[in-house]
Amino acid sequence: MIKILKINDDYDIRLDKYLKIKYSSLTQSFIEKNIRKKKILINNFKTSSNYLVKKNDFIKILNFHESLYKNKIVFKRKITISKEIIKKFENSIIYENNKFIIINKWSSISTQGGSKINISIDDIINKISKNYKLVHRLDKDTSGLLIISKNRKTAQVFGNLFKSKLIDKTYLAICEGVPRLKESIVDLDIKNKDQKIEKSKTIYKLINSSKGLSLIMFKPLTGKTHQLRIVSKNLTCPIIGDNKYNTQSKYTNEILKLNAHRLKFKIDSEDYEFFSDLSNDFKYFLEINKIKYSKKSLLLKLR
Repeated sequence: MIKILKINDDYDIRLDKYLKIKYSSLTQSFIEKNIRKKKILINNFKTSSNYLVKKNDFIKILNFHESLYKNKIVFKRKITISKEIIKKFENSIIYENNKFIIINKWSSISTQGGSKINISIDDIINKISKNYKLVHRLDKDTSGLLIISKNRKTAQVFGNLFKSKLIDKTYLAICEGVPRLKESIVDLDIKNKDQKIEKSKTIYKLINSSKGLSLIMFKPLTGKTHQLRIVSKNLTCPIIGDNKYNTQSKYTNEILKLNAHRLKFKIDSEDYEFFSDLSNDFKYFLEINKIKYSKKSLLLKLR
């Protein structure tokens, strides 16, 4: 059965959140799976879960059934955000204006909540203001720069920038091994959650190496799940602390050494560029293994 939902109000919220409001029985994985399988369309076109629905959009659900798409009473778990966590978040802010915040996300905290997650960045910002919104995500164990919008309009602007690939993202990773080529573009087929093949493209450049370890700059040109971790393994240089793709490593007790290090974009005709503060464990690992890094060396590689 086909169901068409016409958006009559100026919602300007993510598609997945809108569907969860409309049909509270839906899980995030169900929504993402059906969007990937083109069972949920926007204006007859394939879409993504982070698409911001707007007035006059129509959502077409091709597999609609009342047993799947229904509302149910949900008893939400009560999340307590301590003053210490709020303080840690405030200390992670490296830039703030009246439209958005840039934080230096610490490792071990998820961007969004889930059944096995106690506290996420999303929980923290919702505690501070209901208007704050995530505009992209980082893996739980990845540290570095994360953008938070302060209102729906700015969230939509960032959504369009990401969709149009107008946000320049650079990651730093400490890897086990040294790539054969000092720099290259990697085109790699990656399986998604449904085991379907998706194309990925990544630029990498070697910054420095020592003792069989490498500091590598990655620029993902696509945004696939675990893309950089899979690309690193494919280069035979898996990331230190990656217990999923680097299981034979002697560094399995290390925190994942992957950092969202640089963001560059233009918004409201103004150019912005941010660099993360590398975490203490990241800097210490570089130091004890004599791997040289400076912001200047990165900027030279970005040219």
